[in-house]
Amino acid sequence: MLRLGRRSFEAHEPVIMAIVNRTPDSFYDQGATFLDEPALARVEQAVAEGAAIIDIGGVKAGPGEEVSAEEEARRTVGFVAEVRRRFPDVIISVDTWRASVGEAVCEAGADLLNDAWGGVDPGLAEVAARYGVGLVCTHAGGAEPRTRPHRVTYDDVMADILRVTVGLAERAVSLGVPRESVLIDPGHDFGKNTRHSLEATRRLGEMVSTGWPVLVSLSNKDFVGETLDKPVKERVVGTLATTAVSAWLGAQVYRVHEVAETRQVLDMVASIAGHRRPAVARRGLA
Repeated sequence: MLRLGRRSFEAHEPVIMAIVNRTPDSFYDQGATFLDEPALARVEQAVAEGAAIIDIGGVKAGPGEEVSAEEEARRTVGFVAEVRRRFPDVIISVDTWRASVGEAVCEAGADLLNDAWGGVDPGLAEVAARYGVGLVCTHAGGAEPRTRPHRVTYDDVMADILRVTVGLAERAVSLGVPRESVLIDPGHDFGKNTRHSLEATRRLGEMVSTGWPVLVSLSNKDFVGETLDKPVKERVVGTLATTAVSAWLGAQVYRVHEVAETRQVLDMVASIAGHRRPAVARRGLA
């Protein structure tokens, strides 16, 4: 059972986490939700299309203009409070690696801290424990925040992913983070080249076998683009294919830009796997 905010999810229940970037330079939408009203409209649309989690980020993942902790908090804290007011039942996640920002957004009503940089600030897990919120424990290959991988190597990339993510998850629980609110994430593209990310996807079942709920952040990433030789705006099909494979292998939470399309993929895979009934069943019954 996965518990986040006011919601609980069964083991085979796929969960969509919709991306809402409060940045002027995000790689995919180039700042489309930087201002409050477009961002709130995005939240409303994502919830209507089936997202259970809204993931709010105040700093672009890749290299770019420096964003201080104060500026990151300015971009996210008030917005978290407004989303909490307008959508009391939605699960609010904040994508941050900084403990100070984590504390501020938890005060504003966040339910989940999405630490995409692999515990680079160990205080973030302590914040999650103090506020009783969830935590995403991600493998980033030891990379510093907002850096790109360069000639990174692993003897066994999945072995390293398991060592790091399970270690972070166990530490979080030892600090007091509720066990049922901790997720692990292989960190596609983070501290990895394309072949590493493809192998992590292929071997995702090994992460699922640990018993920790697995989150995957696949949406329009570079490993999809390089695999198919497609620019950012032409990666949806590749993303959805990777989503289907991840769902079949047992991942539970999907951080995405395209909510409606992802919902259809996840529902189809769940029905093939026998975890969901078809929405209608008329064929051959008339």
